[in-house]
Amino acid sequence: MKRNKKNVLSLFVLFLVLTSFLSLSACVTRPDIQAGKIQQVSEHFDGVRYLNPGVPQTPSSVSGQTTKRGSAWWVWNWIFRTGWPEWPKQSEFFSGLRPVARAPEGSIYVTPIGHATFLIQMDGVNILTDPIWSERCSPVSWVGPERYSKPGIRFEDLPPVDVVLVSHNHYDHFDVPTLKGLAKKGMPRAVVPLGNLDLMRSTGIPAVDELDWWQSVRLSSSVTVTLVPAQHFSGRTLWDRDQTLWGGFVISGPSGNVYYSGDTGYGPHFREIARRFSPIRVALLPIAPFRPPEAGKAAPQRRSVVHMGPVEAVKAHRDLGEPQSIAAHFRVFRLGVEGFNDAPDVLAASLKEYSLAADAFVAPVFGQAIKISPTLNASLSPPDKTYYPIGQIQGFISGPSLSHEAFFRD
Repeated sequence: MKRNKKNVLSLFVLFLVLTSFLSLSACVTRPDIQAGKIQQVSEHFDGVRYLNPGVPQTPSSVSGQTTKRGSAWWVWNWIFRTGWPEWPKQSEFFSGLRPVARAPEGSIYVTPIGHATFLIQMDGVNILTDPIWSERCSPVSWVGPERYSKPGIRFEDLPPVDVVLVSHNHYDHFDVPTLKGLAKKGMPRAVVPLGNLDLMRSTGIPAVDELDWWQSVRLSSSVTVTLVPAQHFSGRTLWDRDQTLWGGFVISGPSGNVYYSGDTGYGPHFREIARRFSPIRVALLPIAPFRPPEAGKAAPQRRSVVHMGPVEAVKAHRDLGEPQSIAAHFRVFRLGVEGFNDAPDVLAASLKEYSLAADAFVAPVFGQAIKISPTLNASLSPPDKTYYPIGQIQGFISGPSLSHEAFFRD
């Protein structure tokens, strides 16, 4: 993707503003006081930061001490790196139909809204994952990664939402303007990983449950949600890396188990989640950002331990017992170096490589409900391949579309 001078300048100003602001904060607040704010007790918490068990730290080539690339490095690299692929010009976008108020008994309805935002309707409960209707995933509204695809459902068309599940505090998952809007609409409850209680309360949502991995809370008399491990990291500033926990969620009810992974790299946690919650009926798994293989070259030797591409996502799908899997984290915000079609295309190729059915793991059309029937069979019909050219993958979409209006921003 080519960057014009105006965009680069704006991003550079953002980098300087954030660095200056956060440096000032660090000067007036002692690091020991910041660390002291975290009073959590967890086997994957060292007293200051949360950890990914089993993931080796990266040794510094200079000092030999354990180091991590922080937010400053990521922002700088995102602004100035070259070789970004060109995405097609945006065409007219149509939002989906207004969702039903509740899913029928025994059925699971999953409506992909875009990025990692899904409306999950099951067993009388309506759930949103990592909701973001904002135009940018950024600490400021005027610069930062911009939304490419509009939300699949208009904010005003949402049915009553009973609870929001937020997997971690990155701006593309923990979007404060959207959460404030949900609070104004009367959404009563949120569930977050450890360390995210105060930030969620600041949005005005009245009831917040804060969980560690493998802890559960009831959403209703028949539905339970459990925070499960993910292999990722957290941070909203240059100085708070890994000071709050991250994770995924398993929603369990009479209609079955739905797994939402949040952001995660590939790891042994998928097998453990499957062992504890088998059978999983539906899995929502990210397929980007990733570095796609170059033509005529072998796949990259180094892979991210905190994100999955389509190849790793298909491995996770198999580890989970091959549920109905639905792709997340693609074609909305440009956060990696993959092209517009790379993630769906590589997903289709990976399914074929493992001799899996093309509709076992789909890259969905935003805004159109995926209906999992009580008989465990998905209701399938072909997708709009002009918008989602993903090989032989068959989507399961039905119903006309409505014109899309402006995105939500508080």
